[in-house]
Amino acid sequence: MHDVSTRKRALALVAQGRSLNSVSRETGISRAAIRSWQSRIEPLPRMASADPGPPADERAYAYLLGLYLGDGCISPHPRGTGYYLRIACADAWPGLIELCRDAIKMVRPATGVYLMPKEGCTMVTSYSRHWPALFPQHGPGKKHERPIVLEPWQQAIVDAHPWEFVRGLIHSDGCRITNWTTRVVAGERKRYEYPRYFFTNKSDDIRTLYTDALDKLGVEWTHCRRDGIPYNTSVAKKASVALMDTHVGPKH
Repeated sequence: MHDVSTRKRALALVAQGRSLNSVSRETGISRAAIRSWQSRIEPLPRMASADPGPPADERAYAYLLGLYLGDGCISPHPRGTGYYLRIACADAWPGLIELCRDAIKMVRPATGVYLMPKEGCTMVTSYSRHWPALFPQHGPGKKHERPIVLEPWQQAIVDAHPWEFVRGLIHSDGCRITNWTTRVVAGERKRYEYPRYFFTNKSDDIRTLYTDALDKLGVEWTHCRRDGIPYNTSVAKKASVALMDTHVGPKH
């Protein structure tokens, strides 16, 4: 016999377009069992629809909020029983996948988290009826095409844990790179390298949330425009990069 959470997970994978063979291989459940669950007339027991209350771990939530605003989405279950939170994490950064999974578990300890492999990335996925309440920025269309404003309770969490929020944004839509230049010193051309952080997002609102947090943390930043649009936000001053290295660091 399989418990309700196991059945839900298997049916959720099928609902995402996975074949019975692939779901069976991943979960260890027979195709016959999955097929029988699909044909059930009565719905699986639903999770309680009451207010989920605050995140179980506010520090983890600040980080997860940054990841969600960068590379996250929420979509309803086809049967209307709940919602999927999905965070896309590049396979080049396996440490990021683990950090994301851990953050979801800390924010909602009672929910399951599983990994969906895609081409070049992994979707860190969790199912719950409460994700839209925890991420009210959820809505139709792309994030940069609709207003993104934090609720007062979210802003209070970000204000209490600004570095975690910035870290989540950088880990989703940012990077730490090393630039270089050359200078002539005493008649000899020498190469100089210096690190900098970039954050890239089309949404003016999300970029503003990022720069507002940097301002409160004393991190200097500048906009790098693309076709006249302030698409990238750069942190290049030595002292500010040092702050970012202490509290954020490169993805791994």
